[in-house]
Amino acid sequence: MTAADTIVAIATAPGEGGVGIVRLSGPQALHIGQTVCAKALAVRVARYAKFLDGNGDTLDDGVALYFAAPASFTGEDVVELQAHGGPVLLQELVQRCVALGARQALPGEFSQRAFLNGKLDLAQAEAIADLIAASDVRAARAARRSLDGVFSRRVNAVMEQVLAIRVHVEAAIDFADEPLETLGGSALRKQMDAVNAALTQLRREAERGKKLRDGLHVVLVGPPNAGKSSLLNALAGSDRAIVTEIAGTTRDTLHETIRIDGVELTLVDTAGLRESVDVIEAEGIRRARGELERADLALAVVDARAIGAGRAAVADELVGVPEVLWLYNKLDLLEHPAPFPEGVLGISARTGQGLEALHQRLHQLAGGADQGGAFSARQRHLTALASALDWLQQADAEMQLERLELAAEALVRAHDALGEIGGRVDADSLLGHIFSTFCIGK
Repeated sequence: MTAADTIVAIATAPGEGGVGIVRLSGPQALHIGQTVCAKALAVRVARYAKFLDGNGDTLDDGVALYFAAPASFTGEDVVELQAHGGPVLLQELVQRCVALGARQALPGEFSQRAFLNGKLDLAQAEAIADLIAASDVRAARAARRSLDGVFSRRVNAVMEQVLAIRVHVEAAIDFADEPLETLGGSALRKQMDAVNAALTQLRREAERGKKLRDGLHVVLVGPPNAGKSSLLNALAGSDRAIVTEIAGTTRDTLHETIRIDGVELTLVDTAGLRESVDVIEAEGIRRARGELERADLALAVVDARAIGAGRAAVADELVGVPEVLWLYNKLDLLEHPAPFPEGVLGISARTGQGLEALHQRLHQLAGGADQGGAFSARQRHLTALASALDWLQQADAEMQLERLELAAEALVRAHDALGEIGGRVDADSLLGHIFSTFCIGK
């Protein structure tokens, strides 16, 4: 891409209303648009026009809009041709613009130009793709908030706090002979506590935003014959997994996407965890452990008649899983079930007992509670926030030891990690990867 390029793409294919949009952006956008329409276009004035081919014949007719730089989505001259033709006619219109000097846009190139021209930061640009891909109302609203800059403003506020501490620390370095306490050390530590708290809260909210965007990756895990496959079938509402009385029936992972009150969850049924000499079953167990490494939540299913043995069989496998919900299954086979510890749910996958309580708990864990101020977030953002928090804690430790040069360096790293979220610190490879996942014309 060069600054001189004018790009064109079908921005919106015809929907129920039959309207499709061809979008141009770049220095030749106005010239190309006026040539296609055979009339002058005024800024932000809708003009009816016939869209002409190279021979002067009409391809279609519709409305043309011109947005002058820098007051446009991309920050460049933008022309939109709103036609009511089908995909074939829209593609002919694109080819006409190409013949006049435009270039076919790459995936996400309009949004990338908006980012490069300072109209959006990187988190806002990513929110465009999240808004388009939103699978429910909550996810769409969260993406809209990120596009409006809610997430970015929160990140920028923390960056300003980090910068203020950096200024204080670097000023104190010039007075190395003085103890930090005499240079405002008490106030500085209060600032550090405040920024750590703010960043921790922001990370927690970003994790909820990621769940709204991606849904919850839920892995069913437990010893053989605990009822994992029966539970998957019960939650999915269909016989997706084979269920028998024979331990080790499940040999591979089985994925099923479900919705609970609009919240999306990906359920993964796995092979029962045990040592096995069976080559196929052993491979299934290896894959189950791989799924646990990526899990947001593990549903640890054990037979309610053998709780101690069941928990012991899987406890070591659950180390490192962010959230674990213990389910004591087969309640229908207990004559006199005793109360279970707090945080444990008793269920019967066969009869449905306890499944309503499980639905409510899954809905809550997936971010389905009131998320009025939620914003969308991605794994990239969580990684950057975690890195910033680590560097802040290192800076705090160095300040406690009054090693101010090392504290200042850690603060720089924390500031840079936060800057990656909005694209203030970026690499071309990162930008290319992000925008390549967008739709053509966005």
